[in-house]
Amino acid sequence: SDKLFKIKNNLQKKLSTTPSNEKLFIASVLFFSIQLGYGQEKITHPNQNSLYNSAGISVKPEFPGGQKEFEKYIRKNYITPREAKEIKGKVYVTFIIEIDGSLTDIKVLRDLGFGTGKEAIRVLEQSPKWIPGQQKGLIVRTTYSLPISINGF
Repeated sequence: SDKLFKIKNNLQKKLSTTPSNEKLFIASVLFFSIQLGYGQEKITHPNQNSLYNSAGISVKPEFPGGQKEFEKYIRKNYITPREAKEIKGKVYVTFIIEIDGSLTDIKVLRDLGFGTGKEAIRVLEQSPKWIPGQQKGLIVRTTYSLPISINGF
């Protein structure tokens, strides 16, 4: 913004001594240059920084092999904490699927206590890379939420 202020001041000095048709031309060039400059600053490539909700994108992210394979992965790798052996229910988690398929920002939204949420995070951290979601043909970072069933619930 300081740079634009200096440009504006320099332009005002030049315009005070310039014929009116040249003033219009200079003002037009300046206006469009500023617009292009602002546009470039605001545009971020969607698959680098933007974050999409999985519900609102055209191609949903998925675990390699689909939902059945994810459930199999959880059954094989989730170790129910000793204190929670008799508890049945669901641990709700949310995370980000990055453009390379890795999972980040894994959080427990609701757990059953006794270490069930902590174990869900551990298993998701070790998850194979997912197939990322897409929006308008571009791979995008996506938020994803799901329940993990504990003890067959």
